[in-house]
Amino acid sequence: MLTTRLPKQVEPYKLAANRERLEGLAALDAMQRLGEEIGAQQGDCEVRLSFDIDTQGRRLMDGHLLAHVQVPCRRCLEFMPVTLESRFLLGLVTDDSLASELPSDYEPVLVENEQLNLLPVVEDELILSLPQVVYHDEADCAVSRDQLESGADAEVSEQRPASPFEVLRNLKGKL
Repeated sequence: MLTTRLPKQVEPYKLAANRERLEGLAALDAMQRLGEEIGAQQGDCEVRLSFDIDTQGRRLMDGHLLAHVQVPCRRCLEFMPVTLESRFLLGLVTDDSLASELPSDYEPVLVENEQLNLLPVVEDELILSLPQVVYHDEADCAVSRDQLESGADAEVSEQRPASPFEVLRNLKGKL
C-alpha cells in the first residue's frame, strides 16, 4: 500500500531520460473538476507513473490509477461506491503542433517550461474513467423501475401504429 504523496510538479524530461518511476497518493478532495462531476470526494487515488523514451526518441509517461469514489445512482441519487481504474500512455509534448505527430496509442500531454503539474493529469484520467451511467442493483435501489415509468408513456405506446409503414399507407389513401 502506498503511503507517500505524489509530487505536485515534476520535470518529466529528466525523469524520462533516467527512466524513473513515481508512485504515490493524490488527494481526491483536491480535484475540483472531479468534484463537480460526481460530488466532493474523500480519500486518495493511488498513482503509478513510469517515464521512458520510446524507440523513436519520444518521451512518454505510462500510468496506472486506482481510486475508490462515491458516485450518485442515476435512479435514486443516493451515493454508491465505485472503483475507478485507468491505464494510460501519454506522449510528452512542448507544443500543440507536436501532438499530431504522436502515434495513435499515445495521448498528448503539454509540458510547459519543462515542468508538469501532475494533479491535473491524474484528475483528467480519473474523469475519463468515470462510468457513463451508474445504478444500484434494483434490489438495493430506493427507487424501483415501476416508480420510474409514467402513465403518459404507456398511453403514447398504445396510440402508435403497429407498423411504421401504416402511417404511409394512410397517407397514400388520402392522395
